[in-house]
Amino acid sequence: MAKTLCQSERTVLIAEDAWLHALYAEDLSTAADYIRYMSRLRRIIAPHVVAILNSGISVVLDFQANTIESRKWMRRMLEQSHAAHILHVLDVPDEVCIERLRVRNEAGDHPFAATEAQFRAFSKHYVAPSPQEGFHILRH
Repeated sequence: MAKTLCQSERTVLIAEDAWLHALYAEDLSTAADYIRYMSRLRRIIAPHVVAILNSGISVVLDFQANTIESRKWMRRMLEQSHAAHILHVLDVPDEVCIERLRVRNEAGDHPFAATEAQFRAFSKHYVAPSPQEGFHILRH
């Protein structure tokens, strides 16, 4: 979906997995590693996202937003940029996600090949976005 969304004119894609792989691939092996490096990446990239948005270019952030805290990070960037936004939520059963993950892993074109166990370890922390978070939500 992110690749489709970024096909609009004057739009850039910033994908968390691509950046994490490029910067920290050798050091990413546990959930704790992911949290540590994801936090570093977000601190570094946030001012750049705001600058891009303030220049009039749209940004598709292909970052996980499965927790309230991760969406607060996104919300802060929106508040600094005053950019219009849509939070795309993939509202599908876990089994569909696992099948998509299997297909993605078999294709071999993604920097990480997550296992079903890893998917379940992260998905158990999922909190659906609420209207109180202030996002324009589009469910798919």
